[in-house]
Amino acid sequence: MATSRIKAVFERDIQTVWEVVTSLEQYTWRSDLSRIEIIKENQFIEYTKEGYATTFSVTAKEPYRRWEFDMENSNMKGHWTGIFTQKGGATEILFIEEVIAKKIVLKPFVKSFLKKQQALYLSDLKKALS
Repeated sequence: MATSRIKAVFERDIQTVWEVVTSLEQYTWRSDLSRIEIIKENQFIEYTKEGYATTFSVTAKEPYRRWEFDMENSNMKGHWTGIFTQKGGATEILFIEEVIAKKIVLKPFVKSFLKKQQALYLSDLKKALS
């Protein structure tokens, strides 16, 4: 299993950061996505610009504190945890992603792929919150 963590602080209130990150309707700030399809209350599918689908099943949602889900597509399965902490007028985020490659040939690349994806997500989030 590959694990990747990313931490950042935004000079925005926790409610704003939470709403941007957890909204399944307002996702156009994400440069990697073409659309999100809501399946049911706690399940959705994200489609990349290339049409690649990943299914997400929410396992925990504590508003303004924690959001977790299991994720799976044809190449991997894993778990994502987002922890939100108020720091005065700012908000600290900690995102932890744990992934298992389904294909042996992909295993050596999983960690670097996760780091790249998290860096892109963080870059997009910084733009969305500025």
